[in-house]
Amino acid sequence: MQELYDKYKSLLFKLAYQLTGSVSDAEDVVQDVFLKIYDVPSEKLAEPKAYLCKMVTNRCRDLHKSARKKREQYYGEWLPEPFLSSEVDSMESVVQDDLLSYAMLVLLERLSPTERVVFVLHEALSFEYREIAELIEKNEVNCRKLLSRARTKMGIASDELVHPEAANHEWVHGFMAALKQGNLNQILSMLDQDVVLVSDGGGKVSAAVDPIETRELVAQFLLGPVRQASMKEGIAFIEIGQINGQPGLILRSSEGIHTVAMLHMEGDKIQNLYFVRNPDKLKHVG
Repeated sequence: MQELYDKYKSLLFKLAYQLTGSVSDAEDVVQDVFLKIYDVPSEKLAEPKAYLCKMVTNRCRDLHKSARKKREQYYGEWLPEPFLSSEVDSMESVVQDDLLSYAMLVLLERLSPTERVVFVLHEALSFEYREIAELIEKNEVNCRKLLSRARTKMGIASDELVHPEAANHEWVHGFMAALKQGNLNQILSMLDQDVVLVSDGGGKVSAAVDPIETRELVAQFLLGPVRQASMKEGIAFIEIGQINGQPGLILRSSEGIHTVAMLHMEGDKIQNLYFVRNPDKLKHVG
């Protein structure tokens, strides 16, 4: 059993995290699956990878039903839970090629549970249609249709890559410096004209209840509440970290991390900004 855990825990965590958008839930799902596997007859584990992935998928579907109800009552905008990427071999340690960008995780919320499973298995984890069909008990034709429908709902063209190139560290350093200096012109030049900023406070800390749109309004928000929240005695506590396998901004005070910001780039402009401030979602970043 330990051998199975060591071999598949990383894969199962990546699958569960991208199906739930929650590090905490993903960890619980993986632990739950390995506890239940003790009661599974050995003949059913002839192909352990497929069996374990199916168990994770079914458990995540059950969680999805209750999560939907909770999100309908969620205060303000709901965003996936980010995590600080690590070189350490842990549950949170992932290979970027196996992990969808944070912006993609946000778009996954538009999908049905089955569409989400097919998209994650094929686009993030590189499962073949044959494998997916066996796992979700549908034929390959249906799986292809589900993937096509998922891409349409997410606004992704059939030939568009789902692993966009992340902003490089030099570019992010420039953006961070502009925030620290309060350089309005530089910030405006780095934002797309139709940029959208989404902030998730969960009703527990201050955050924009509705998405902020247009370059001018986003810049005002960045130089107002965001900059003020990251200042203490004239020093800006903003740093760059590997968030979900990509460079992101971490804002902290003497009490710890209070905001994590992810950047979604199109070309050399920021198209989307995602600010996670709900303290329950920052436990794995601290």
